[in-house]
Amino acid sequence: MKKVFLLAVVVSAMLTACAGNQPTKTETNMQKLELTQDWDKVFALSEKVTHKKVTFQTQYGQTLAADLYVPKNAQGKLAAIAVSGPFGATKERSSGLYAMKMAEHGFLALAFDPSYTGESSGEPRRTASPDINTEDFMAAVDYLSKLENVDAEKIGVIGICGWGGIALNAAAADVRIKATVASTMYDMTRVSGNGYFDSEDKEESRYAAREAMAKQRLADAMAMAGGVVNPLPADAPQFVKDYYDYYITPRGYHKRSGNSNDGWRVIGTQAYANSRFLYYINEIRSAVLVMHGEKAHSRYFGEAAYHYMVDGKAEGYNVVGKPNPNPENKELLIIPGASHCDLYDGGYTELEGKGEAKNLIPWQRLADFFAKNLK
Repeated sequence: MKKVFLLAVVVSAMLTACAGNQPTKTETNMQKLELTQDWDKVFALSEKVTHKKVTFQTQYGQTLAADLYVPKNAQGKLAAIAVSGPFGATKERSSGLYAMKMAEHGFLALAFDPSYTGESSGEPRRTASPDINTEDFMAAVDYLSKLENVDAEKIGVIGICGWGGIALNAAAADVRIKATVASTMYDMTRVSGNGYFDSEDKEESRYAAREAMAKQRLADAMAMAGGVVNPLPADAPQFVKDYYDYYITPRGYHKRSGNSNDGWRVIGTQAYANSRFLYYINEIRSAVLVMHGEKAHSRYFGEAAYHYMVDGKAEGYNVVGKPNPNPENKELLIIPGASHCDLYDGGYTELEGKGEAKNLIPWQRLADFFAKNLK
């Protein structure tokens, strides 16, 4: 232990010496963002909460835009939850809805736009990587920990869709996160490197993709890949139709969302295709709830992540690790009848958010999970 400590001191001293007398960056150096003050969410503001726009800085120097939801008439220090996702969405949709609902249940909740997206800073736009996005969550924890009305020992996170996997990665890296919900999760590194359902999990396919990326970087590094396919082909898979219904129609369309418009840069998510970032989730000691829809095309991501997290082994993971030291606080919740996008907003009986609300997101169940584990 002494050797490890001394090594850390030596490395820190070397880095300090190399840095010299450089000015220290503080939160006053944050980039000024142009934030809309209009209520432009795809859901109505609850009368049970207060709302305001806030910003905070990441360790990569980006300034993130966020919506802070607080229970009305709240007193004392509150447990807090940071929320983000889906991947390519904005805080005006699913993440904002989750945050607002958690505030209705007594938590202070923060929904943020990731780096390079939405109202947050970062150029070139629509860029993502596992390390930058994991830091986005950790920076949100930094911000919440410093608020006077937050108990810094009671902070959790919710990640939706691609941000479900990122939430797990953040929980593995940051012991300040005491409870995590991964809702309708994707493992973005797995799908980027292996294709859907691991259909391209072979060296030849990855090499061809790398060749294409290499050519694209020289041809036009700023080219956009396009968002959700539009117009929708008649023979599109059901999950693509579900994405179209959420991102393109009034149900969930938002002008700042990449998925609703021009998507990511073609090379903007290249880092995800050459990484696998969930291999330490079997060491997460804090509480985790993995929630997925019974009919979700993405269900295999959540089930595999859960089993690897608990058992240290699962289909789709090429390593075998040790079983989790705290398996008793890990849960897998499958929502009967729910599709992937049903867990974005609860789902509707008709297209475009019409008909009856299916209410498939178990808000009380999520609140109970956080209440139990943030105490």
